[in-house]
Amino acid sequence: MANSEDYKRLLEKVDRVTKEKKLDLSSDEDLSIAIMNLISIEEHLFFTAEKTGKKDKYYELLREVRDMRKDLLKKIIRDYEGEVWCISKHLLATSMRLMEVGTKLLGKGQDKEAQEMFDKAHKMYSLFWAINLNMIKVDEVKQRNLVYDADIKREKAEDKLLDSAGKENKTFLSKVTDVLKKAIDCCKE
Repeated sequence: MANSEDYKRLLEKVDRVTKEKKLDLSSDEDLSIAIMNLISIEEHLFFTAEKTGKKDKYYELLREVRDMRKDLLKKIIRDYEGEVWCISKHLLATSMRLMEVGTKLLGKGQDKEAQEMFDKAHKMYSLFWAINLNMIKVDEVKQRNLVYDADIKREKAEDKLLDSAGKENKTFLSKVTDVLKKAIDCCKE
């Protein structure tokens, strides 16, 4: 479980990264949403090719969309090692799909289930930014027990238990999400 020192270090890292790199996180956030949609288009082109049998036509479009997605992803994922590129792509794809599931649940009047999907989507999106702003390293994810399944099980077990001081006892991933809410504001012009 992360402590308040970890949380403070995360806040300091976000401040330092945004000042040093002079990042326009609002533009990068917009770009990340566009990339999510390109990933979705790639998936739809694949399924359309298979369903219609017009593979040459749709696979050529898929190749063009994939190339565009890769070029745009390079604008956000500037420095990476090992599997960070793929992890980042899959975090964005997961976030997008969970948002879509949440939206469908919302449309069915299943508000509680929708909120759960939205919360999970936001955690995956926050993890994408935490990794790509070098707030955390991928190897720290495992060290801090941030693996998604373990984090969810821990959250359910703790169910927002209070610590000895009466403060909410959050998981590390929840704290990362809170920090990024402060750092990334799509409404900044």
